[in-house]
Formats: sequence, C-alpha cells, structure tokens
Amino acid sequence: MKRIKLGIIGCGVIGSEIAKACQARLGTKTSLFAICDVDHKRAITLNRVLKKKISLLRLDELIKKSDFVIEAASANISAKVVEKCIKKKKRCLVMSVGGLLGREGLLKRAKDKGADIYIPSGAICGIDGLKAAAIGKITSVTLTTKKPPRGLEGAPYLKDKNIDLSSITGETVIFEGSAKDAVKGFPQNVNVSAILSLAGIGSDKTRVKIITSPNYVKNIHEIEITGDFGRIMATTENVPSKVNPKTSSLAILSAIAALEDAIDNVHIGS
Repeated sequence: MKRIKLGIIGCGVIGSEIAKACQARLGTKTSLFAICDVDHKRAITLNRVLKKKISLLRLDELIKKSDFVIEAASANISAKVVEKCIKKKKRCLVMSVGGLLGREGLLKRAKDKGADIYIPSGAICGIDGLKAAAIGKITSVTLTTKKPPRGLEGAPYLKDKNIDLSSITGETVIFEGSAKDAVKGFPQNVNVSAILSLAGIGSDKTRVKIITSPNYVKNIHEIEITGDFGRIMATTENVPSKVNPKTSSLAILSAIAALEDAIDNVHIGS
C-alpha cells in the first residue's frame, strides 16, 4: 500500500511535535512529505531537527501535493486552509479551531464535497458526551479556564482592557462572556472553547470564564453541560508545554491521537 503523504502547515510548538510524531510513530503508513510556515526560518529550523529532511513548500503547493494536510498555524489562516483543502478534496486535520467559528458552513461543504475534516478534542475531555447530549436538548455549556499569567500573555483582550498580568497577585476573573468573544480576545489561549462550540450549541450560547493567578501551575479546564439528559461535569488539569506555556501538552497529544485514528481509516492507492 502506498504511504500517505502528510503536509504540515505551521512549524511552531504544535506543528513541530506533530512532525516528530509523524516520523517516529506513523512511519509505516505515512510519509511526512512537506512543511511550511509564514516564517520560513522556522520551517528551516524544524527541518534541521527532524530525523529525515523533507520538502519546504509554499502553502498552495503543499496542499496540492499532500494527501493529508495538518493545519497547526493560527486561527487567522485555518479557515483558508480548510477552504483550499475542500477545493482539492484533501483530508485536513485542524488545530486552530477558533478560525472556523462563523465559518461553520465550511464543515458542511467539506462533507458534501467528500473532503474529510478532523478536529481533535484538544486539551479537554468530555467531547463525546457533549456530542451525544446535542442529539437531544442542551440547556447550557459552560467552560471555566484557569491559567497562570504566562499562559495568557499576548492576548488581544488584555491589551484592549489595559490588564497588566504582572499586577495580579491572587485568583482573578479576567473574562466572562460567550465563546465567540473569548476566541476573539484570546485566540491562542482558549481554543477549547471553539471545540466545545462546534460540538455543542454554538459559540454565541457557549459561556466562558477565564481566571488567572500567579499561584496556578497548570492549565485547568472545567466543563459543565446541562440538558434533558442530565448534567456532565468534566475537569482536565493540563501540564503546560515546556516550550510554550499557552499550549497544553494534552492538546498536542490529542492531535497525534486524532491523526493516528484518521490514518487507520484512510487508504491512498495500492
């Protein structure tokens, strides 16, 4: 059987770890074919640490020549990547799920066109329960995220509200609102709220609370779902990535697991 050619868009922490896993865990069924990044130097750096050197391509060329595309860049580009994959009928795993909010129609279009889109569970548990509950009536979905200040640095919301993270000395609620607004204000920090929104009742109805404290050492996500089925409570205490504290280690592992599951059900040629 011909090995599946994988292409990774985005060579940051998540993209780099997925690339390494592709070569270490998926080598019998796949071939890490190419990578790309808007910062070409970052792609070069990743290529240097990989066991086997691969092609460095531009986005359009990577999508055209790959069998399976992995988006690990940013919410600013994820919808564009999905759209291009739909046109080329390529399979695509999306990490920057926040970029799909407001563009949910892409998922239906992908299904109609036969382009499979995969969305990992990210840094949370409970997605299967949420999807099951969505078949009936869901009353509410609430996400409470607790992160140390360094896990929230650079968020546009903090700048807009003039919030100085260094001045926070104890447990402080810094955001309460819809998942839609949370993703806009914290595009690199609460991607899990977008995953919950797509699996459940949408980004306008999904509620998010973000709390920070210098005493926190983990990224904690608490999910509460209520509906006709009853009530679900799920708590995930994540160890932050050593390289990027904004990213939880589980988010990276969930991507690798989702990719492995997808590959097991994909056959390219013979």
